[in-house]
Amino acid sequence: MFAIAPESRQYQTYVLSDATGETQLEIVPERGGIATRWRVNGTEIFYLDEERFKDPNLSVRGGNPILFPICGNLPDNTYTHNGQTYTLKQHGFAREQPWTAIDQQVTETSASLTIGLTSNTQTLAVYPFEFELAFTYILDSHSFTLEQRYTNRSNEVMPFSAGFHPYFAVQDKTKLRLQIPSSQYDDNVTKSVQAYAGHFDFNLDEIDAAFTELSSRVASVLDEDRSQRLTLTFSPEFSTLVFWTVKGKDFYCLEPWTAPRNAMNTGNHLLHLDPGQTLAIAMKLLIEQPT
Repeated sequence: MFAIAPESRQYQTYVLSDATGETQLEIVPERGGIATRWRVNGTEIFYLDEERFKDPNLSVRGGNPILFPICGNLPDNTYTHNGQTYTLKQHGFAREQPWTAIDQQVTETSASLTIGLTSNTQTLAVYPFEFELAFTYILDSHSFTLEQRYTNRSNEVMPFSAGFHPYFAVQDKTKLRLQIPSSQYDDNVTKSVQAYAGHFDFNLDEIDAAFTELSSRVASVLDEDRSQRLTLTFSPEFSTLVFWTVKGKDFYCLEPWTAPRNAMNTGNHLLHLDPGQTLAIAMKLLIEQPT
């Protein structure tokens, strides 16, 4: 039987786990709704910078940060709506807002926790739309699924993009074997378009690659050093997949975004919800032993 245990730490933390306790997912609603840890059969899947997590003035580098209502950054952190200029920091505000636990369910084969975020005076100052978000984390023996519901509570069409920024633990990046369904990417470091042949040069100080021409919505990473394969599956609305890593850091990120950087200004793949409309999409992460 799976279980959910709320624990009082620096932040209230919900621990979803299987009967053995070896497979767990830790979720911290008030720290941006983030999943901070994911263990499968005792192995840590996520990277987490503990010191940044403890400091409420810093963004979390690790776990699975939530991106909304933008992905990436805007030029000068600004966008214009109805002739008025607004300021939004990189990746939006959802990862910094306190979310609320709404519902939880346990069965023989899974545990789920639903958390919510509603527009407020802080969000309306930088994003003039009333909204409701409800995200459900579902943990089973080798995967977790994140089901998302975005609802427009405004009286006008609501533009937005959304995504995730999962940090995966890695010891030897040269042992990563990537399968990304694209033949080119936008290099955010050199500001150029590069051909992709299935590998990166991990001697570079930073790799920031946005794949915007995806032939499917499934990507995988085989970590030969850890003998595990990660498979990421995501809804068609996610148009962009970002691979990011920094030299000397024991993580890589594989990030599904519904739109590329600056979509709030360019309109490129920007999502729009009519008043009262809800969009339901999902992302799934699966860990397997390679065959």
